[in-house]
Amino acid sequence: MLRKRSRSAIVTGASDGIGQEVALRLARDGMNIVVNHASNATEADRTVAAIRREGRQAVAVQADIADDDAMAKVFETAHKEFGGVDVVVNSAGIMVPGTIADTDVADLDRMYRTNIRGTYVVGQLAANWIHGGGSIINLLSPAGRRVSPGYEAYAVSKGAIEALTVVLASAMRRRNVSVNSIAPVRAASTRSLERAGRIAQIVSFSSKKRVGDPEDIAEIVSFLTGAGRWFTGQTFFVSGGGN
Repeated sequence: MLRKRSRSAIVTGASDGIGQEVALRLARDGMNIVVNHASNATEADRTVAAIRREGRQAVAVQADIADDDAMAKVFETAHKEFGGVDVVVNSAGIMVPGTIADTDVADLDRMYRTNIRGTYVVGQLAANWIHGGGSIINLLSPAGRRVSPGYEAYAVSKGAIEALTVVLASAMRRRNVSVNSIAPVRAASTRSLERAGRIAQIVSFSSKKRVGDPEDIAEIVSFLTGAGRWFTGQTFFVSGGGN
């Protein structure tokens, strides 16, 4: 009797924060994980070790999500190590504060390269590699619809990802692959939010009166890659009751 292959996932930006927690949660759901990271090999290896303690297989692969050749190797690794990929979670992204008037064009290019080109590259590869019935999830920000003063250029980059989600969902419907986005109020690490003085602002958005945790986001990812695979082309705002 043939043994059923375990599902596998690629999680970008999985060396810390939301990406790391998503990788751990999907491992607890029974998936083997490719832990993608841009440069933090030490933390990526810790993520791999934590996944293995959960009884699943994992491998870390360094790659810039905007580099199509490098990211192709990430998908090739999933195929070689785990027999393919069933779930792709794109949580990698960068945020540089700045208004339309004062955002440095170099910073604009950095954000757009990672947030827009990078998400497109990952989506394009997923469209070619993912198994039928799989799930693709992009991490957004409410800034894409509700602009926070001082983050206008970042908001535009995240709005583009929401548009890409809808387009990709339509393209993948014949293969029964769901494509959705999650827009958490808290998408950055607590340390970076504290440095930017934004903790109080984010808490004020939420009726729960707390900053969202990576575990909150990982729960939604788990749902969308399991019982919630019927949803597609949607953006889920995880705001703790914010508006």
